[in-house]
Amino acid sequence: MFRSLTAQEIAQLEAQGCTAQNWAEVEVAEAFDPQYVRHTNFSGHNKIGAFGKEIELPGGLKIHSGIYNATLHNCEVGNDAHLYNIHNYIANYHIGNNTCIENVNAILVDGKSTFGNGVRVPVMNEGGGREIPIFNELSASLAYILTLYRHRPKMIHELEQQIDAYAEAQASDHGYIGDHVRILNCGSIKNVKIGDYAELIGVSRLKNGTINSNEAAPVRLGSGVKCIDFILASGVEIGDSTLVDKCFVGQGTIFDKHYSAGESLFFSNCQGMHGEACAIFAGPYTVTHHKSTLLIAGMFSFLNAGSGSNQSNHMYKLGPIHQGVAERGAKTTSDSYLLWPSKVGAFSLVMGRHTHHADTSDLPFSYLIENQAESFLVPGANLRTVGTIRDAQKWPKRDNRKDPHKLDQINFNLLSPYTVQKMWRGREVLNELQALSGENTEVYGYRNCKIRNSSLVHGRELYTIGIQKFLGNSIISRLEKSEWHNLDELRAALRPDSEAGLGDWVDMAGLIAPRGEVTRLLNDIEQGRLSLEAIQNRLVEMHANYYSYEWTWALDKLEQVWGCSLAEVTIDKVRKTVQDWRNAVVKLDQMVYDDARKEFDLNSQTGFGVDGDRNQAQADFEEVRGSFESNSFVKAVLEHIETKTKLGNRVLEKLACIGD
Repeated sequence: MFRSLTAQEIAQLEAQGCTAQNWAEVEVAEAFDPQYVRHTNFSGHNKIGAFGKEIELPGGLKIHSGIYNATLHNCEVGNDAHLYNIHNYIANYHIGNNTCIENVNAILVDGKSTFGNGVRVPVMNEGGGREIPIFNELSASLAYILTLYRHRPKMIHELEQQIDAYAEAQASDHGYIGDHVRILNCGSIKNVKIGDYAELIGVSRLKNGTINSNEAAPVRLGSGVKCIDFILASGVEIGDSTLVDKCFVGQGTIFDKHYSAGESLFFSNCQGMHGEACAIFAGPYTVTHHKSTLLIAGMFSFLNAGSGSNQSNHMYKLGPIHQGVAERGAKTTSDSYLLWPSKVGAFSLVMGRHTHHADTSDLPFSYLIENQAESFLVPGANLRTVGTIRDAQKWPKRDNRKDPHKLDQINFNLLSPYTVQKMWRGREVLNELQALSGENTEVYGYRNCKIRNSSLVHGRELYTIGIQKFLGNSIISRLEKSEWHNLDELRAALRPDSEAGLGDWVDMAGLIAPRGEVTRLLNDIEQGRLSLEAIQNRLVEMHANYYSYEWTWALDKLEQVWGCSLAEVTIDKVRKTVQDWRNAVVKLDQMVYDDARKEFDLNSQTGFGVDGDRNQAQADFEEVRGSFESNSFVKAVLEHIETKTKLGNRVLEKLACIGD
């Protein structure tokens, strides 16, 4: 509750250097004490809370809450806030309790603002056509639909209308700064809504945006930061003169070290440092840490971009109209280059310069290597590398999201129906290439790439091992979760929970789901049956049902391998599937083990023990890097081999106890 000032309080305020256009328009809390308001000018209608607490600043300095050296216009200031040295003014803002604002230039709302909601971001294609309206609750999967399903204009129109309605609901001529916010030594803040517990220190300029900070996941902005036309999700950290222009920045994302991001979408746990992004769709865990690295006009997720890697989105003809896709888990090495349009398959490594518009999406886990200006493909090579396994293990551990309300649904599985369907198709592609061109052909041509004969043969073997591992994982997981003592009970245990899951699967920027369920969702959106909240709930539901969907898909593939239905399967066929799984796991782990050993060979010891002999070099190397046998990852691989071998043997022993 607020009350009018008394004549005595007005007199004291004026004696302390305060002025007002009309003291009758200044209301205060019941416990208001005028001694904590000094040298302050009031304009318009203002409401002031009570100031009864001291605030402790870093270093131990204590100051009393209150308003000192400020000009306020149409503001409401919460209890125990501290405003000091506002160089110009604060206009049209509600300022929360226990918030500290010091040494800022100006904080204002000028006219009606949606605070960044509804801003159109021309993602992926700088020439236009994929403009995404950003808003506070935008998730990676919803943005994926808005970006890539333009062939369904009615559905897109329905979504855009709902988002515009949401943006209009956020519109106001007053801004909001939440509770326990710290804004220190900042420049201009205009038309910006700031959530609880945000920390803005040394920020240069903010204009037209929302900072969705909260106690569980505060947003922190640092020195020299400029953000224009933006939405920042919870837990975002941006520092060191980073520029964000017309962007959505997802939960737990970190920008630093002069990063420049323009007209792009970034989702959970992205990291950008030193380099530049322009018109990109950065799905979860898109990471770039190096100077001179450019990501432009592409879709990425779980990407690690090497130093100096970049892409081109025009060929100096009709302008920057081209786009590209690097599917989940792709990596680019130092100084790599891709000429869009191109499409890089899941978990593939790009090395060198590629100017022939390669499409490797049906051959995942590959190396795309430049050799004398030609693009050579090594299918499946990344399945056996230590780096791929290490990446899959580290992503869940590096989830920076502290907010219990998670916008993005993220599936971290390396092997899933999405990647295994590609290996299945990839194996067919390699067989067709060999059948068409002959087994003795030295080099095969495929979608503007070349594949050597030895790479084709080895890639086919690797895909088979990967498929066997996934199908075995699925059936053993199913058998481990149920009791069965005869063939009928085993078949019952393997019966799927749902018909959903058959057919192709898609990766919706982190959410892996059956295409059929996605199509059902799109149809419901198109018919106007779902609100934005209901759409998000459906995405959450899809994510929660992943393993049920996965088994439906895996069983269909197993029936193709068995050559019979589940109702006809024999114990021998199930036993062989488990044996193939056990062998596949051991083979892949052994390949990873051998790949890890390369990190400890003599070449890796170059530069160690520089003033001594080889023995000293090895001793120096082991002091810094440790020995191969003691490496935690190597030990984990050996333990994995032992654990999975025991699991396979245990299931096989149980299968041996029942007959057909």
